[in-house]
Amino acid sequence: MSISMYSASVPICTTMLGNLSHFLDKAQSFIETRKCDPTALTQYRLAPDMLPFTRQVLIACDAAKNGIARMSGETAPKFEDTETTIAELKQRIDKTIEFIKSVPPEKLDGTEAREITFPVGREATRTLSAEAYLKHWMLPN
Repeated sequence: MSISMYSASVPICTTMLGNLSHFLDKAQSFIETRKCDPTALTQYRLAPDMLPFTRQVLIACDAAKNGIARMSGETAPKFEDTETTIAELKQRIDKTIEFIKSVPPEKLDGTEAREITFPVGREATRTLSAEAYLKHWMLPN
């Protein structure tokens, strides 16, 4: 039985990003209730060697946006990565979801064997089938 690349990617990514937006709503509520400095939260790191929360959100958006684009052959929109506030992060998520939903199923279904070559670090690339890319690289673990 073959996989529907659309069903295995678009709904998963939009749900994941929707959940992330909901987390940001909770964070905004926490900030307002506790009268916290919003920067303390958006720049927070779970561990010293991790990127700050804002960057983690941008990476989640880029993984979904670029992954869908690579598998479908579409061109992903370019974003400036200048978001610093929760409201701006939510807008970034919304723009990402809008792009993902704009890709029709026929652009993704049947692409399982398509070779996807993508950057790994600054100077290297990796090539996987679209199905392996989706299952083992694009989706968060």
